[in-house]
Amino acid sequence: MKTISIVTPCYNEEAGIAECHEACRKVMESELSNYAYEHIFIDNCSTDRTVAILKEIAARDKRVKIIVNARNFGPQRSPHHATLQAGGDAVTTVLADLQTPPSILPAMVRQWEAGYKAVIAVRRGATEGFFIGLARKTFYALIKRLSKIEQIPNFMGYGLYDRQFMDVVRTLYEPEPYFRGLVSEIGFERAIVEYDQPERKHGKSRHSLFDLIDFALIGLTTFSKAPMRLMTVIGFVVAGLSLLSAFVYLCVKLLFWSQVPIGVTPILLATFFLGAVQLLALGLLGEYVGLLLQYARGFPLVVEKERVNFD
Repeated sequence: MKTISIVTPCYNEEAGIAECHEACRKVMESELSNYAYEHIFIDNCSTDRTVAILKEIAARDKRVKIIVNARNFGPQRSPHHATLQAGGDAVTTVLADLQTPPSILPAMVRQWEAGYKAVIAVRRGATEGFFIGLARKTFYALIKRLSKIEQIPNFMGYGLYDRQFMDVVRTLYEPEPYFRGLVSEIGFERAIVEYDQPERKHGKSRHSLFDLIDFALIGLTTFSKAPMRLMTVIGFVVAGLSLLSAFVYLCVKLLFWSQVPIGVTPILLATFFLGAVQLLALGLLGEYVGLLLQYARGFPLVVEKERVNFD
């Protein structure tokens, strides 16, 4: 009998974590009863009763396994670490708020049994604000143009991945994992299952605006050199315009010496403009250097405090 591993990342999810477990259990026992399964919850150092509730569930259901982190390691590293610990023939991730609905698991399993090593779930719609939606669409359009690796719009990483696919992922060291990019980078046969993202039943999103910006920068710097090359091009263009402007100004000054005052406004504008370009270039360089530092340090994705129901 094949085994499916379900991974659920948690952070202060006491209101809905039992409902998440029950929803996954019902799908697996009713529609996928010919498969064994394990449900791995990884808690990112919650400050509420999430861990206590999970331990009560794990005491009744030995298929439930728990990893408790020593501290909060961020919204990307923690679930990625849990997927690497999964031992099933296929691995999927279900969010605790059920915005990645377990109801589409049977459709993904059918595609997996048809021979696809990666079955990705793509959102058809989502309830989000206008500005967040606009920013998301802009990011997808930008990274699609800048990256040589295919970027799939509205793909959040939710899907079902074969053991062969996950074995490749385990050979990679990704200190700041951008999983949706890894799916395209690794390759393999891929199927798409569309779904409608339901409204959040409990709590609110843990992702701040800074988290979304940080995630976007990780995607850009990990899978594209275009920002660095763009700054090089801008440097050449600005240098050319500066030389051209200096030559034009010199000619005008020689022809109309007394009528054209030197003034400080052009100097100040040029100084502020060049300073802004330099700061932007240094910021982009810092992103790449910071990413290289993460790889060089070789720190683990997370440090575990406790495990429950792992053999």
